[in-house]
Amino acid sequence: MTTVALKDVTKVFPDGTVAVDKVNLEVADGEFMVLLGPSGCGKSTVLRMVAGLEDPSSGAVILDGKMANDLPPRDRGIAMVFQDFALYPHMTVGENIGFPLRLSGVEPEPRSERVADVASALGIGDVLGRRPSQLSGGQRQRVAMGRAIVRRPGLFLMDEPLSNLDSGLRAELRAEISGLVRELGVSTIYVTHDQAEALTMADRVAIMRKGILQDVGTPTQVYGKPATLYVAAFLGSPRMNLLEASVYVHLDRYVQLNFGEQSLYLQWNDIRARAVSHYHGERIVVGVRAEALTPVSADAPGDVLHGRIRYLEHHGHESLAFVDIGATAVVVDEIGRQPNETSENGSRLKRFGHVVSKFKGKATATTAVVDRAAVQRESVLSDGRHHRRPAELAVRLAPYPQVGSGHPLAVSVRMEALHFFDDRGDRIDVGWR
Repeated sequence: MTTVALKDVTKVFPDGTVAVDKVNLEVADGEFMVLLGPSGCGKSTVLRMVAGLEDPSSGAVILDGKMANDLPPRDRGIAMVFQDFALYPHMTVGENIGFPLRLSGVEPEPRSERVADVASALGIGDVLGRRPSQLSGGQRQRVAMGRAIVRRPGLFLMDEPLSNLDSGLRAELRAEISGLVRELGVSTIYVTHDQAEALTMADRVAIMRKGILQDVGTPTQVYGKPATLYVAAFLGSPRMNLLEASVYVHLDRYVQLNFGEQSLYLQWNDIRARAVSHYHGERIVVGVRAEALTPVSADAPGDVLHGRIRYLEHHGHESLAFVDIGATAVVVDEIGRQPNETSENGSRLKRFGHVVSKFKGKATATTAVVDRAAVQRESVLSDGRHHRRPAELAVRLAPYPQVGSGHPLAVSVRMEALHFFDDRGDRIDVGWR
């Protein structure tokens, strides 16, 4: 099988568009790697550079430990499955599947045997004599898969192969593809914009945004501890609630997180409290998923937020309540700068603020530090990277609950499930992964 390594790979098109920016990524032998991101983020360009269909502007594409930048596509030992199937309309299903073997000079008898074996494994053995126009979308995608598998390549490259299919068929085929690829033990790079495909199929997921790699990890890692604010907002249904919070430190007791007129308290014995305490007198972004929120009675003790239901969404198996808690939401903006970018002055102000807080050694922030933080917030929040709006906290309820718009609702918050991000969109945590 094949290993893949991308070393500082960049692709700049003739018009100056930076499609891929210094991507570093490794795919192990037999690994199922999913490239995930919205349209135009550069994931398909990465795939095409691995295939040899695009030349990187800089950096190295390494296959099995050897530089492959100048290696022709036919010599890379890969098979590619496209979004639009790319079948030959004048050939039968059997001829389409067997075409790569015919080009390789395989004799008709062993070729027919291999085609029959692959078609049987994919459940299309009874349509080998038909032409693509006589097949359903799912059958045509199986034919495209069969044509790739029959070559017995060292590397599969799949470019959104299920995006043209209906949701039921996508769910069926993604299970088949995942099981088949693992059975064959072939290294695979799979491109998709569908997070359900990524989280259910991948050994590891690489999330991209505007040509930059944001996070890489197992589905559990990228969902449970996203590296950036963008990844946190991109993964999950419903999306993670991202709230703006002001930080106030009570040394050796707790860190107070203020959301408008309500507060949550991060206890000092929580290792994350030390990291968050560096932002005393500043604002951070606190993320909480719907599964970390539990409806409780209005007088329940503990970490509880109170609000009123703005509206409900009924999904059959559950209902989602969107609750106004008087807080401010932070919405990641696709048209802004990258999460890890910040101005030089902004970085200096933040570092200076931290130094002052540590030097003072107590919870009271000086007016100068607060003013600098305010200036930084305004510059960062107005640069288009993300913007603020009234928060609507997504809370899961039972199907068709006996509540409606305007109804008061109290929710208990699992503090260990909170996520913390600074105003540049980077995760605030200690030994977070």
